[in-house]
Amino acid sequence: MVAVIGDVHGCFYTLVELYNKIRDKYNNIPVYCIGDLVDRGNNSYETVKFIISENILFTPGNHDYMFYHFFKDPTSVFARSWVFNGSETTLTSYENHEEAVFKHIEHIKSTPLYFNLPDCFLSHAGISSHYKKLLNIDSAKNLDSLSDYIYNDYKTDRGVLWTRDSLLDLGKLQIVGHTKHQEITLDENANAVYIDTGACVGNKLSAVIIKDSQIADVLESKTNLNDII
Repeated sequence: MVAVIGDVHGCFYTLVELYNKIRDKYNNIPVYCIGDLVDRGNNSYETVKFIISENILFTPGNHDYMFYHFFKDPTSVFARSWVFNGSETTLTSYENHEEAVFKHIEHIKSTPLYFNLPDCFLSHAGISSHYKKLLNIDSAKNLDSLSDYIYNDYKTDRGVLWTRDSLLDLGKLQIVGHTKHQEITLDENANAVYIDTGACVGNKLSAVIIKDSQIADVLESKTNLNDII
């Protein structure tokens, strides 16, 4: 059994509230986040610091990689894209914490692009149905054969950081963020659950509790206005 939190986007106070709800109800289970820790909301520094301090595992999102590349590879497409994708609030949140920037971005880069867990498969944007043309995936047992494709394609529009494609049915429940929905949304055809419920636009931050490739519970926190105003 695991808990998986959707896209936080700098909504630190909302994250803390939701995390406490998870711990109150499921004290000992691992907690994961589906990425996009930074940008949009006001408190990216506090968010990343909290994620690290609480040992919350996460798959990086496209916003997290843009943050990393802005400092490490400023001429890259990732870095140049960040200027148009919410960088201002992140830079503001780190103004008085410059010493933490490189610690945080190195932590982001050290995290895997996906987790193939017994209960589910986690990545930020999901595994595009494009890969069905390359592989014959009949069950979750074959998912590790996707690794090279995932890591080679992460910069492309079909990659696990960016894709808006229909997703590939992996033979186990796939948990993703990236594409906002008002409510947690199940795509039955892909056996995929979208859990980005727009915390950064004033809706809510959501988490799913997964057991045996099924949603066992849903926990949510309305966006704390201190995160967005």
